[in-house]
Amino acid sequence: MKVSLHSNSVETTHELGRVIGSNVYPGDIVLLSGGLGAGKTTLTQGILWGLGSDEYARSPTFVLVNEYDACIPVYHMDLYRLDSFEEIDGLGLEDYLFGDGLCVIEWADKAQGYFPVDHVDISIETVSEDARVFTLDANHDSRTPLFSALRDLKEFISGK
Repeated sequence: MKVSLHSNSVETTHELGRVIGSNVYPGDIVLLSGGLGAGKTTLTQGILWGLGSDEYARSPTFVLVNEYDACIPVYHMDLYRLDSFEEIDGLGLEDYLFGDGLCVIEWADKAQGYFPVDHVDISIETVSEDARVFTLDANHDSRTPLFSALRDLKEFISGK
């Protein structure tokens, strides 16, 4: 399953995140890739709000993992400062990846092949200062409700 959505504002990116957050479950993994300033943390903020939290997501670049309370725990990770697959493998992320919360991982493309097969990939392309294209991809049937909600959002955004 694959869908691409265009966002021309922080508010639309937050709404995309809310839709994702309201359609994930304990143990799910969301992998984010995109350049600096692409909107990974902004999207994560919406995901967190979609899970019922009123906290504000902060970039975990320096601490590697931020934990948030929501209807399920959210583990927001950032691999930006890591330089090798070995460094990532040595972090002991398995407790998070196979735990009871949602893992949202920025710069996940630095560890391709490390994560379980059942995950959602989100690639963010910067089109202009305000515009982004979010491409979401998953290869598991359990993601059908998420992708149905994303297609509804896409139709809503297109109709604005």
